[in-house]
Amino acid sequence: MKTLRTQVLIVGAGPSGLLLGQLLHKAGVANLILERQTGDYVLGRIRAGVLEQTCVDLLDEAGVGVRMHAEGLVHDGFELMFDGQRHRIDLKQLTGGKTVTVYGQTEVTHDLMDARAASGQQTLYSAADVELFGFDGDRPGARCTVDGERLEIHCDFIAGCDGYHGVSRASVPADAIQSYEKVYPFGWLGLLSDTPPVSHELIYGRHERGFTLCSMRSHTRSRYYLQVPLTEQVGDWSDERFWDELRLRVDARAAAALVTGPSLEKSIAPLRSFVAEPMRFGRLFLAGDAAHIVPPTGAKGLNLAASDVYYLWQALSEHYRERSEAGIEHYSARCLSRIWKAERFSWWFTTLMHNLSNEPAIDAKLHRSELDYLVSSDSAKATMAENYVGLPW
Repeated sequence: MKTLRTQVLIVGAGPSGLLLGQLLHKAGVANLILERQTGDYVLGRIRAGVLEQTCVDLLDEAGVGVRMHAEGLVHDGFELMFDGQRHRIDLKQLTGGKTVTVYGQTEVTHDLMDARAASGQQTLYSAADVELFGFDGDRPGARCTVDGERLEIHCDFIAGCDGYHGVSRASVPADAIQSYEKVYPFGWLGLLSDTPPVSHELIYGRHERGFTLCSMRSHTRSRYYLQVPLTEQVGDWSDERFWDELRLRVDARAAAALVTGPSLEKSIAPLRSFVAEPMRFGRLFLAGDAAHIVPPTGAKGLNLAASDVYYLWQALSEHYRERSEAGIEHYSARCLSRIWKAERFSWWFTTLMHNLSNEPAIDAKLHRSELDYLVSSDSAKATMAENYVGLPW
């Protein structure tokens, strides 16, 4: 069995693992990334891409922001749509100048992969049979198979950035972790197309037929979502059926501006709220989707992963630079404080904008009243804008 040694072993080569690796490299901390999928598979995953300013700043800190600033779309606001009318939430005005940047998660991953390759850091793709060991003591590590060769990797710390279904959280003893979960009774049917968006800003819509989101990846590539029952199958939705349904759920102005075309990708994503705590188990740290999931309403998933990476990067850098354990000891509490606030916002926004199955008539009336209050109150709009652009770290 071949033996490797590094300071920090990162499990997962998605954006959180790659970002942590790049930041640690800049801090002089050696790291190795294990990924169970191929690099092409990782790059092929379609995800959202609304970045909070803190996430943008962290990507700049990692040295991977050049293309993001050149191609990303800075948004000063977004629109809420209900009863056939749109109401703008002016993020910049309501938050004292803060904005968000639309830049696809696939592009973020691509930039981080390129930076890692350029720096010569090691990433082992298609790692099979990954087993973590020793993280409850002072000799953590992992065993895996890569290209038919069995490897044993020794390290000081393990960062579990391998997602909801990854090995990292699954390696923690069941009695050492508490999970909280809410599964929503609907999913998002998403369609990506090379067509211009219907608006220069995102539109979140509540409609009697279900929620809709009109989004984009660029000035020429659009991403649309429809609320659908969990029983729906992608194969039952032709492009034509999708576009017809979208027209029914948007306002007249958006319907008139809608340009249709063949889908580049179409999928249905279930929605859940999930948190596992704590996020540290000896020398194993959970980050990103390994520790928490939010419904995509409000685009907090990638941004929460970035905040975990920020706290973990700070903690590990402090450990190697100053031999201080303060950041490590407080990692979980610092992350969870921000996570639960984002979970609350995502749950609230999701509940407000979606039609729930078997929803009592009074709930629909209450949601409608809350929307009226939201768009008529500067204080309510400011609260929403503050959460949307991202709370401070």
